Amino acid sequence: MTLEELGWNEGFAEDFSAYLEKGWKPARLIRDNKITYGALLGDGRELEVVMSGKVYHDAETDADLPAVGDWVALEIGDENKEHVIRARLRRQTCFSRKMSGRSTEEQVIATNVQIVVVVTDAGPDFNLRRMERYFAIIGRSRAKAVVLVNKADLFAEEENRVAAESIRTLNPEAAVHVTSLKKKSSLQALKGYLKPGVSITFIGSSGTGKSTVINYLLGGEYQWTDEVNEVTGKGRHTTTARELMVLRGGGIIIDNPGIREVHMWTDETTIREQFADIEELARNCRFDNCRHGPHAGCAIRDAMAEGKLELSRYEGFLKLEEEVAKLRLSRKKRQMTIERRDRRDLKIKSRKYDAKRNSSGED
Repeated sequence: MTLEELGWNEGFAEDFSAYLEKGWKPARLIRDNKITYGALLGDGRELEVVMSGKVYHDAETDADLPAVGDWVALEIGDENKEHVIRARLRRQTCFSRKMSGRSTEEQVIATNVQIVVVVTDAGPDFNLRRMERYFAIIGRSRAKAVVLVNKADLFAEEENRVAAESIRTLNPEAAVHVTSLKKKSSLQALKGYLKPGVSITFIGSSGTGKSTVINYLLGGEYQWTDEVNEVTGKGRHTTTARELMVLRGGGIIIDNPGIREVHMWTDETTIREQFADIEELARNCRFDNCRHGPHAGCAIRDAMAEGKLELSRYEGFLKLEEEVAKLRLSRKKRQMTIERRDRRDLKIKSRKYDAKRNSSGED
């Protein structure tokens, strides 16, 4: 194994140059064990490593902490000394979402990946509005989007075709494949993305066959999956933690636990890129301040009336735009709270310092 097979490139090498004289080694994180990490070196060694206090304290948010897929500068220890992460290299891509609940924090799913594969099906999991959300956060990450309409053997050919065409219409830049493990030839296209040094992460709802697809690509039961339910014909997704795996034939896979909710972590620019058709229509409205209501001259309303734009897509756009705006406002309020707290803490420290000087009789 070489660093290049792990995804190393000139950009990472340039960032790492500052650490060469310290004797640290480049390594890629393949597993997050909560307290420790699994790290892979260019010589193929896998080490259990810990994060230094400096790396922890320098992180402004949890999203800045090392994550699966990150490249780090590692100080190699021995039997009496732990292997320590001394620095995290800059991420070239970062695929993330907003954490669940009322939190305004970013949750990193995978870093330094070139391709994000969404696994869905033509049945109960098929949801274009959820797919819009996937495309929005994939777009922000700057990775290529690939979609598998999986478990095709469980649904009619027409259902699979309609699902695939709907996704292609939603995002013409995405590569969409209809797949089934029972028809292994359908998965050959996916193998074409597996090239030395190229990192791919898989996401999707539980039960869509994501782990089974990964097992096939790995060439064996690397991941454990439940037996198929005789009633539903589905296997239950059992991935419980993110893990990076290097394939012998080339390519890197990062698997993730099933995602139930796709919380937005993106910006207005990315949203507008994903909904370029609606943005183009809005520019054709008669009035610049058109609110897209039931007034004459609204190009968006006209397009919906003529069947050129689905109401559900427009409503999805409005919902995502509102969600991103709320996220931006929440983050701004949180930042203001942090700044007020920091100023307060600084004043308290200053008063304590002055009191200490006065009590000691210093000028």
